[in-house]
Amino acid sequence: MSVRVVLADDQQLIRTALSMVLAELDDVEVVGEAATGEEAVRLAAELAPDVVVMDIRMPGMDGIEATDHITRDEPDTRVVVLTTFDDDYVYGALRAGASGFLVKDMALDDIIAAVRIVAAGDALIAPSVTRRLIRDFASRPQPSGSRRDLTAITDREREVLTLVGSGLSNTEIAAELCISVATAKTYLTRLLTKLDARDRVQLVIIAYEAGLVSVG
Repeated sequence: MSVRVVLADDQQLIRTALSMVLAELDDVEVVGEAATGEEAVRLAAELAPDVVVMDIRMPGMDGIEATDHITRDEPDTRVVVLTTFDDDYVYGALRAGASGFLVKDMALDDIIAAVRIVAAGDALIAPSVTRRLIRDFASRPQPSGSRRDLTAITDREREVLTLVGSGLSNTEIAAELCISVATAKTYLTRLLTKLDARDRVQLVIIAYEAGLVSVG
């Protein structure tokens, strides 16, 4: 069964390039293209894609607002945002429910992997990308009242959440805590459920907003 993708970017060249790359794959199908946030929201509702690859800066409704609409109204559709890491809006996209990030000049194999990873229900967490992202995120002042109540999680789950917030992969978490990778995944699943988080990216946000991880 193919992963159904909608591409949302106001630059025709970007959409065409991504569409050509993805069209060569047997397990990915580009079902629509949007040049604005409004079009992306409409296509997500009409086509129910598995993944929307979303640019942030678009005329009219930007990618953040579009992401918020899609993740709220189309719970089975996941959004990966396009970013350059210089974009101040990327943190808003995180809070809007984006499941990960693509850098526009990243390797094509990484773009393909990102679409597949997010479609499978995980977040795009390439360690080098994640650590840079969360380092920048952590250096920003947090809004008042943003800390999440963590009373429902166990001490071990708090440890895992802290390591997720530090950018560690499941394999790294398992090594750090001397547990199996399967057990690390189980803890992650429990955290997602208990904290009502959409994916790993939102757990990173929660870890920082709860004060479990500090800059440096």
